[in-house]
This record gives sequence, C-alpha cells and structure tokens, in this order.
Amino acid sequence: MTMKEEVEVLRNIPLFAKLDTAKLKLLAFTSERLTFEAGQALFNQGDPGDAAYIMIEGEADVLVDTANGKVAVARLARNAIIGEIAILCDVPRTATVIAYTKLTTLRIDKETFFRLVTEFPQMAVEIMRELARRLDKTTEQLRQCMSRVGAASA
Repeated sequence: MTMKEEVEVLRNIPLFAKLDTAKLKLLAFTSERLTFEAGQALFNQGDPGDAAYIMIEGEADVLVDTANGKVAVARLARNAIIGEIAILCDVPRTATVIAYTKLTTLRIDKETFFRLVTEFPQMAVEIMRELARRLDKTTEQLRQCMSRVGAASA
C-alpha cells in the first residue's frame, strides 16, 4: 500500500477525518505497518498499553477473560481503531485482540497518539464520541443479559 493509499484509509476513520493531508501523511509515515496472520494476537488482556492500532484490511476478534475462559465481545473490521483505551487511561489492556483473518494494521505509538490529541482538539471530541458509543452498546448488552438472567430466575 502506498503512502497515498494509507492517507485515504486514515481519512475514512472518523477520528482522523478532519486532519489535513499533511498531518495524515505524517501520521502514516510515523506509524508502523504490521501484518498479523489469522489466530495471531495483536495484544493480550493485561498487557501494557503502548500503542493504538488502525485496521487497514481484515477482521479481528475482541476477547475478554471471564471465569469460564475467553469470551468474544466484538468483531472489528477495516477502519476500526483498537487499543486506544489502554493508552488514554494509562491502564493495562482491557481485552485480548486476535486476528480473525489476515490483518493489516497501522500501529500508532502512545507518544504520537497523545501529540495528535493535544494538537487537534477535534480528534479528542471524536475519541469521546467513539468511547460513548461503545459504552452505550455495552450498557445495552448488559441490560439484555440482566433481563435474561432475571427472566430465567423468575
């Protein structure tokens, strides 16, 4: 993939959509392109959060540890950003991410990610929107689970 193609991929991600072309080129240039084979882990729950990943091609599963083993909670595809929670909150990884298919990503290290957020407040707003969407989805899933548990015990 050429630099121009990487810039177009970044432009299609809401988080980066409002960045000008020069900043997108810088982001593409400073990011590390990584390829993962199906079944390969990008990172594991509990690992230190040192980078975020932009999915360019392929799909990945998000798994969380439970008392009954790992449970898949999401499948992500092209243009998804993953791993940002650990670097934003300075906490260990909250989930394990495994390539479901062959996966190509751009890895953005923690320092670069924070520099972008600091320089572009609109990016911080988009991060908040994305995290709010995820929280809303998780809350709805929890509500449905609690409803099923309540119905089963009645």
